[in-house]
Amino acid sequence: MAVHVEPKPLHEPLAGGSPGATVTVEPIVAGHVNWSLWLMERPGGRFETLKLLRALFTGKPPMSVPCPAFLLRHPSAGAILVDTALHPSIATDGKENFGRLGTRFGKPALAAGEDVPAQLRERGLDPGEVPVVVMTHLHIDHTSAISEFPQATFVVSEAEWEAASHGRRPTLNGYRRAHFDYAFDYRTVDFDRGGIDSYATFGRTFDLFGDGSVRLAFTPGHSAGHISVIARLRERDFVIGGDATYTQGQLDGSAPLAPRPFDAHNYRRSLQELKLFRREFPNAIVTPGHDPEFYERLEARYE
Repeated sequence: MAVHVEPKPLHEPLAGGSPGATVTVEPIVAGHVNWSLWLMERPGGRFETLKLLRALFTGKPPMSVPCPAFLLRHPSAGAILVDTALHPSIATDGKENFGRLGTRFGKPALAAGEDVPAQLRERGLDPGEVPVVVMTHLHIDHTSAISEFPQATFVVSEAEWEAASHGRRPTLNGYRRAHFDYAFDYRTVDFDRGGIDSYATFGRTFDLFGDGSVRLAFTPGHSAGHISVIARLRERDFVIGGDATYTQGQLDGSAPLAPRPFDAHNYRRSLQELKLFRREFPNAIVTPGHDPEFYERLEARYE
């Protein structure tokens, strides 16, 4: 069943931009899922399909995978959250929020006080004071806590919204519509219309506040309408790659690509845009979606 809420198109930048603005970025890890490495980096070799089925049903070879979100602070637009990670209820029982199948295969884990709303409060920010939430995509591990931000404007690509809310077999494609079927303020960006510009190595970007501080880059492939977020720091960019790349090794070219993305061609193309950006701007930070070692090394704040 399709969702009941209808989004509004976002054709112009949101209010709050200011000329020359830069932002700060605070990475947040809010829970983990227990996933097989082979479901992020394809095993290859003979009987690969059987290996992937084994990985799905057994979780082996096992990996505890971080579920990140990011807090951006803009001098005039306020706080911007990128993704929501795991819902607070998962600390006690994941089935209601994550669903029976999601809990069985993902085994979500969240410590008390580890959820994004709790971590925002520790930073002196009430979740109700977050005016904008950008969703890289609408897969279950990114949308789990959407319900905790009813006052926010949610920004997502139009292609992603259509796939998640109206596409066939949502559960098999990684979506749980109950996570976002709320009468919230959803805005969709169509990356095929006018007003979309290129930026560096990214072919299609949308300037969220019209001041260059936060750009949304269209990086489909992992999902139908995946986006990455380019945040302008004082002296470099911080690129939230989302699941356009799961691991640092995929960015470096030292690890196998992800198995069975939604669109293999666009997945490789989007990953190449991220690789080229990292090569052209070696001082920039480019985050992979779920690399445990990468998130252990991240600093608490980037300016």
